[in-house]
Amino acid sequence: MIHDSVIGCVGSTPMVRLSRCFPEPDVEVLAKLEMLNPGGSMKDRPARFIIERGLADGTLRPGMRLVESTSGNLGIALAMAAGLHGLSFTAVVDPKTSPTNLRLLDLFGADVEMVTEADEAGGYLHSRVRRARELVRSIPNAMQINQYANELNWRAYHETAGEEILDAVEGSLDYLVAAVSTTGSIQGIARRLREAHPNLKVVAVDAVGSVIFGAPARPRQIPGFGASRVPEICDPAEIDDVLHVADAESAAGCRRLLATEKVFAGGSSGAVIAGVEHLISRLDEPARIVTVLPDRGERYLDLVYDDEWVADLPDPWQEPEVVTP
Repeated sequence: MIHDSVIGCVGSTPMVRLSRCFPEPDVEVLAKLEMLNPGGSMKDRPARFIIERGLADGTLRPGMRLVESTSGNLGIALAMAAGLHGLSFTAVVDPKTSPTNLRLLDLFGADVEMVTEADEAGGYLHSRVRRARELVRSIPNAMQINQYANELNWRAYHETAGEEILDAVEGSLDYLVAAVSTTGSIQGIARRLREAHPNLKVVAVDAVGSVIFGAPARPRQIPGFGASRVPEICDPAEIDDVLHVADAESAAGCRRLLATEKVFAGGSSGAVIAGVEHLISRLDEPARIVTVLPDRGERYLDLVYDDEWVADLPDPWQEPEVVTP
């Protein structure tokens, strides 16, 4: 097949069996390699889906400007998709956004708006979202994507990634294990998989310090993993279990995945590896697990693959000074 543009190449990512990383004889772990999307992450899916749906139904028109709060991957995906569809894009970022992601946003043609004041939760997410709203009010023909509340977020994964997993995997599935931030990917994939496998258990891997599932807020260092607000699209009733993974565990998971499978993946993928390891330690019967590896490792060379950065990570189990939202 020959596509009309690179955005047409989004999806149809391969799946691999992680038998070297998880050699347990009674457990099979199948991973979808979302870093092989053309923009480098699973966020290509909602970016393409939201923009193309908006253009089809008239919500979006060429010449409009999209605005979104982002730590990197969705912003890069939106910049790519917007530019190919005649739209402009402004990414609202913060000082914790990596230099690599800032450079990529610039190269893909995004305008970058940096917020510098921490919010009431001690992070920047609330500040970014507020600034995005301000920009939309002040810019003619602008629209906020609002990934935390946009129903098209989870629908993108339901109609694409979830469907692709069912096409690729024959037989039963026992668990879906996935990292969370907006919860769009885990919920969209889970809803589609449960149509074929109603007894599927859904395990969310969240960051230590994320408040999505009611845990106390703490400082977090890995971008795009966890959140300092509860997404409006999140339905906790659809999640069977939550595993909280610290930054250091995520870094160790990245390195284990690279050492065993030669899969060079980003920080939330390392968290997924740590989460699967925790899950397997609890199992007392054979299981088939499907998971998703969200993005590439190149964007984390100065983070989880940097020995000094990992050595400076705080002890996640030491009680910090917690900022209450």
